[in-house]
Amino acid sequence: MSPPNSIKKKKQDKEFWTEEGCFITELLNDAKSPNLSIALARVEFEDTTQLHLLRGVEETYIIKKGLGLLEIDGKKTKVKENDTILIKANQSQRITNIGKCDLEFYCICTPRFYPECYINLEI
Repeated sequence: MSPPNSIKKKKQDKEFWTEEGCFITELLNDAKSPNLSIALARVEFEDTTQLHLLRGVEETYIIKKGLGLLEIDGKKTKVKENDTILIKANQSQRITNIGKCDLEFYCICTPRFYPECYINLEI
């Protein structure tokens, strides 16, 4: 007999501000699921996130709402709703909101995001 599926029910996490320059709502980031984390990021009108990289962590953005200018390793590309972008581990990255509303996107990290993997490249 196989073990039952694990269903975790929790209250909706609150959005919080990060030094990266955006708001984050963590949807899944648990040591019991070390292979994956999912967050919703929100960048306000005309704001740009800090240039950074994730050491050893690959990140996929799925644009939910808005228009952005994404920079990966110095190359800039416009992104819009429903675009999916793979950012390999250790690539420099930042995104600017160039639309008329908040830019919202899912951040899917593999393995999961942990604070020590975040490297600020602006210091």
